[in-house]
Amino acid sequence: MSGTAVRTRGGRGGPGSALSGFAVAVGCVLFLGGFAWGALLYQPYTVPTDSMAPTVDAGARVLAQRVDGAEVHRGDVVVFKDAVWGDMPMVKRVVGVGGDKVACCDSRGRLTVNGEPVEEPYLRGGEPASPSGFDASVPRGNLFLLGDHRATSQDSRVHLTDDDSGSVPRAAVQARVEATAWPASGSGLLDRPTSFLALPGGISEQGPLRMIFVAMVAGAVLILGGAAYGPLARRGERRRKARAGVRQAA
Repeated sequence: MSGTAVRTRGGRGGPGSALSGFAVAVGCVLFLGGFAWGALLYQPYTVPTDSMAPTVDAGARVLAQRVDGAEVHRGDVVVFKDAVWGDMPMVKRVVGVGGDKVACCDSRGRLTVNGEPVEEPYLRGGEPASPSGFDASVPRGNLFLLGDHRATSQDSRVHLTDDDSGSVPRAAVQARVEATAWPASGSGLLDRPTSFLALPGGISEQGPLRMIFVAMVAGAVLILGGAAYGPLARRGERRRKARAGVRQAA
């Protein structure tokens, strides 16, 4: 009876080959799914100035999660656009929300929010929270924004005499910065400052960027591993046949 030979060792019909194909398929789902998820949720921005140094240096490329302004908390680094500020995307840190009284500085050079001093580890060591004093009440639905490089940042302090005391509407927020992507030497997730944790509303949670990155890396590993299995299996089969031939000749 004639039939079709099934190759089960080093060929396409064996269980190893099926497992290899499955690994590649799962890897493609993880990699492409993670990429699509990231493209949907995140947008890259380039920070043109050093106003957020040392957290984000001038020229750095950041990844920002698209969020609604209502989701923003104190301590978040946000991308926003406001006509009064020049109607172009800007990156600053939220230090006050609607109803807050933000002032500087206390006897130790710290920022205060509703009379409570706030430790800001993201500032350059030894520098006060602001080189000049200020006092502002944040209207409901607005955000008070400062750069981390307080000596040079053009932020809410410059607009204190505006109608909203230097604040911007929550609706002006376009995204929340989650990580620095470039340069590679400074890449990584931005920490959520726990100094704002005790204030009403607390701090925001990290977005899914880490999970997306893990999915894409795992997908790439499965794709490469699955694709490499076939050639490695065939090479191993050839070596086994060669050793068997040597033993038979002997």
